[in-house]
Amino acid sequence: MNPITIFIEILALVVGVAAGYFFHRYQVDRATKAKQDKADDILKAANTQARMIESSARENATRIIQAAESEIKERRIELNRETERLDKRRAELDSRFDKMEQREQNLNRRQSQIDRRGNEIDKLHEEQMKRLEQIAQMTPDDARKDLFAAVEKEARGDMARIIRQIEAEAREEGEKRARKLIADAIQRVASEHVAEVTRAVVTLPSEEMKGRIVGRNGRNIKAFEQAAGVDVIVDDTPDSVTISCFDSVRREIARRALSKLVLDGRIHPAHIEKVIDDETKAVEKIINEAGEQAAYEANVTGLHPEVLRMMGRLKFRTSYGQNQLAHAVEVSKLAGILAAEIGANVELAKQGGFLHDIGKAMDHNQEGTHAGLGAEFCKRYGVNPIVVNAIAAHHHEVDQETVEAVIAESADAISGARPGARREDLEAYIKRIRSLEEMSMSFDGVQQAFAIQAGREVRIIVKPEALDDLGSARLARDIAKKIEETMQYPGQIRVTVIRETRSTEYAK
Repeated sequence: MNPITIFIEILALVVGVAAGYFFHRYQVDRATKAKQDKADDILKAANTQARMIESSARENATRIIQAAESEIKERRIELNRETERLDKRRAELDSRFDKMEQREQNLNRRQSQIDRRGNEIDKLHEEQMKRLEQIAQMTPDDARKDLFAAVEKEARGDMARIIRQIEAEAREEGEKRARKLIADAIQRVASEHVAEVTRAVVTLPSEEMKGRIVGRNGRNIKAFEQAAGVDVIVDDTPDSVTISCFDSVRREIARRALSKLVLDGRIHPAHIEKVIDDETKAVEKIINEAGEQAAYEANVTGLHPEVLRMMGRLKFRTSYGQNQLAHAVEVSKLAGILAAEIGANVELAKQGGFLHDIGKAMDHNQEGTHAGLGAEFCKRYGVNPIVVNAIAAHHHEVDQETVEAVIAESADAISGARPGARREDLEAYIKRIRSLEEMSMSFDGVQQAFAIQAGREVRIIVKPEALDDLGSARLARDIAKKIEETMQYPGQIRVTVIRETRSTEYAK
């Protein structure tokens, strides 16, 4: 091979390599410059955006500072006004206090003058009394006794005469009017009453059911008593068990639940709780419906639903064998008739008669009389104050402020005293008769006392030498008042005091 050719090839190779190197370097420099330009553009954009954000932030900060300064300025103005007002009030109080001190000083001076004058008057009074004692030759006590004795002697005769006259006129006019009103009211309200017992008896299909009710080791009966809140009495009475409880609603729930368990046959603690829960809801529904139905029958409107629900509980409450809800409806009707006859407010009288015994639905759970509890309950639910007074006063625990309260009490007495309305067991009847006679014999001057007409009247024979006519009238009122305060009885009791004077001489 020619050396020149080889040299030329080597030279061409070197030139190619150099050209490639410089071309590559040109490309790299160009790419680097492009990236640098792009970075410069990004940096310029970032700087521009940063300046804009900084400017916006400064503007926002300026606005916030201006708003804060404006608010602070307003607060300062309000604070200055409040300070001025307080300073003015303080000045007024100081002025009033100074005036009060001046008044107190004036009052003290006047009190001193009054005390001095009082002492002077006392001295003059003592001097006058001494002079009167010297003139009359009697002490003030002796003169007072003589005067009182003379006045009492004269007043006794006048009082006895006036009392006889008033009683005669009242009997003549009042009895006719009262008989007409009461007869008309009773005739127009001829309602039926079903006597309900105060204990619940559940009939069983067989004696074996008693063992299932008691359960192993008494677990069933314990679960039932705990869930229902009653006492279950399982004794030797054939084919029946007794449920006892002060709360008539719980007693009814327990009776229905036990009857359902006996019919179902599945008696165990879990099923007992479910049945009692179901019957509780059912009885609550019955209570609500009973209260609404009773209000409808009595034609009483505008009562709160809670008041009607509490009245519905009286469906399961009895008093001397008389159902209390039916008694409330009857009293409401009687009160409405009496109010219409004498020109009183019929609506308020009917409400008072309807709600007068509502406290009996809660008196087993709370302390207090049923009249007071019922009045307080109705007051909480917006019942008219006249009706509230009629409820509270129907047993004379508070004063009767209106004629409607008197009408409600009278209607209650008519409903309870009418024949067949109430009944009581033999033991309570004998105890009441004995208590009437013993209470009457405890008064001075009583010779004999007899309870007659099934305890509706007590006749008292007094010693004629121990009591006069006025004393006999006072004794009758005292005995009647004591009976009202200390005894519980259905209807009303008549107190008759008999004073007989006999003069005996022998002809010889």
